[in-house]
Amino acid sequence: MRKIIHVDMDAFFASVEQRDRPELRGRPVLVGGAPQRRGVVSTCSYEARRYGIHSAMPTRTALNLCPHAVLIEPDFRRYRAASELIRKEFCKLTALVEPVSIDEAYLDVSCRCDTLEDAEQTAGILQNAIYQVTGLTASAGVSYNKFLAKIASDYRKPAGLTLITPENTGEILDALPVEKFHGIGKVSAQKLRSINVRTGKDLRKLTPAVLHNLFGKTGLFYYGIVRGIDDRPVELEGDPKSISNEQTLYSDCMDMRELRILLRMLARKVIRRADARKLTGRSVFIKLKYGDFRTVTRSVMPPQPPESGDELGKIAVSLLEKTEAGKIPVRLAGVGLSQLVPVGEFDFEQLDLPLFTLKNYKK
Repeated sequence: MRKIIHVDMDAFFASVEQRDRPELRGRPVLVGGAPQRRGVVSTCSYEARRYGIHSAMPTRTALNLCPHAVLIEPDFRRYRAASELIRKEFCKLTALVEPVSIDEAYLDVSCRCDTLEDAEQTAGILQNAIYQVTGLTASAGVSYNKFLAKIASDYRKPAGLTLITPENTGEILDALPVEKFHGIGKVSAQKLRSINVRTGKDLRKLTPAVLHNLFGKTGLFYYGIVRGIDDRPVELEGDPKSISNEQTLYSDCMDMRELRILLRMLARKVIRRADARKLTGRSVFIKLKYGDFRTVTRSVMPPQPPESGDELGKIAVSLLEKTEAGKIPVRLAGVGLSQLVPVGEFDFEQLDLPLFTLKNYKK
């Protein structure tokens, strides 16, 4: 049996700000773009979440919900520095570390721990070590596969530690709302609720044939995870050809403002994933799937690789203008980086052709 730990830092960006600025502790803090620039919330403190604020929410909406919240522009230099310290603590425990983003990772400690209880103790030691070197708290989940470890880390936040064993898997998953299942997106959760499937217990009653009918191959994945089945290994950082993030919309959308906000939000996620792998990309692309299921992509090679979610978001929005969005309904949107290179190793001399000019990209 494998022993997997999933570590997820608590409100990472906001927690770094509260750590470095004591006057912000205990106050609602938003990290994100300015409302006049149609910014969105990247992360918010737990004090802000009590007002219904969440990541990817437009900053203007968040400030309407909590007018006394403190809004801070992201400082990725400090966030990366904290992430590097955390990564070093991971590597002291195991070489099998799979970063998911700048503040989240899976660790396979099977060679170090004989039992899941040993892994739980190791996760507690790791949480303490992270706090000692960074002053930040992390939530951790421990189980025998990645899916359950992720569910466990979300179970008690912040600073929680949860163990899911073969014995208590059924009890925990049966009570879990379907939208809390990692891997079941908002659209799929909505479809399940439309047929009165609201919890894991309800989902477990559906046959493979019914799930395949509803969701295709993904339905068979749902059939497995609701039974605690997930054979995916913890994978070392490889050599990906691209890093991207996409989202299917609740309903087909022709509202350009909504699409711009979505692209900016996806861009921030892409940059976080790229930061976790210490990569950047020479090329930026967007992907759209229209309501008639046609898929289109648009790409550009900027003078310098985007270093922040805001920069990537601006380029993505400029590419959106080169599509039929706004005229044709859009059902899915994605943002990505390709032609990946390690951060700091971008060769500017390779771009001696005028592939991109400032007039091509609207701020």
